[in-house]
Amino acid sequence: MPEGAGPAADAAAGRGTRATRAGGEAPRAGDRSLGPVTLVVAGALSVQFGAAIAVMLMPRTGPLGVVTLRLVLAALVLLVVCRPRLRGHSRADWGTVVIFGFAMAAMNVLFYQAAHRIPLGAAVTLEVLGPLVMSVIASRRPVNLLWAGLALGGVFLLSGGGFDRLDPVGALFALGAGAMWAAYIVFSARTGRRFPQADGLALAMGVGALLSLPLGLVEAGSRLLVPSTLGLGLAVALMSSVLPYTLELLALRRLPAATFAVLMSLEPAIAATAGFLVLDQALSPAEALAIGLVVAASMGAVRTQVAGKAPAAG
Repeated sequence: MPEGAGPAADAAAGRGTRATRAGGEAPRAGDRSLGPVTLVVAGALSVQFGAAIAVMLMPRTGPLGVVTLRLVLAALVLLVVCRPRLRGHSRADWGTVVIFGFAMAAMNVLFYQAAHRIPLGAAVTLEVLGPLVMSVIASRRPVNLLWAGLALGGVFLLSGGGFDRLDPVGALFALGAGAMWAAYIVFSARTGRRFPQADGLALAMGVGALLSLPLGLVEAGSRLLVPSTLGLGLAVALMSSVLPYTLELLALRRLPAATFAVLMSLEPAIAATAGFLVLDQALSPAEALAIGLVVAASMGAVRTQVAGKAPAAG
């Protein structure tokens, strides 16, 4: 994983300065992780149910139109709420924001192209391989190879031994989205360290919105301005971008990026649930087992991370 080697090299901003409490007592491992883990899970619930609404919106605007609505409306909300400063930032700060915005836009474009072709649970299961592979590389703990193998077994089962059962183009889009998701995690952590509050996120969202706008206009044109479409687009923007990205940015200030990455493996189960409840996308027993394997790999990897950071007895 870039920047910092080691298990994410303290991806959370200020971990060193927050290592002790006011009374000088070092926080226990559970105290360090419970808050950020809750933020990540809440964000995952929001983003996947937002994605289910986005799939319902696709017949009106196409996948690129959905991306444009999501990013443009989310950028407007964040820029108005955060009112980030444009002056006083270094070239490195702006470079980080631009790359973060590009990763965000690419991740969304690729993911919605996948969700347009394959079920939501399958798309997220393939996408989550990006963060999981990043976690294994970053943590450098041999036991994480076991969790990665378990996740890959789930993906193989999901594909039925060949991605042609899912639609190979959709599967490739999902894998590409996974690679961009890994980049998103890295640059979200860097942005959180360089900018106060959610200022960097607001600026990066603006970059992503500008990049996606021409694509959405070409695909959907004036259909993006239909009031009912704008209303659904705003719901997707709030549920899939504003709320979860803000929660993730806050979590990454206190949580190593490697741990954050494996937590993302919980999202296939959430996505499958959202797909079933909102889109009536039922799972076969094999697909449910496949998603269960990926979730089990995530839980095992998280426990490994926490155990590895727990202070020794005595």
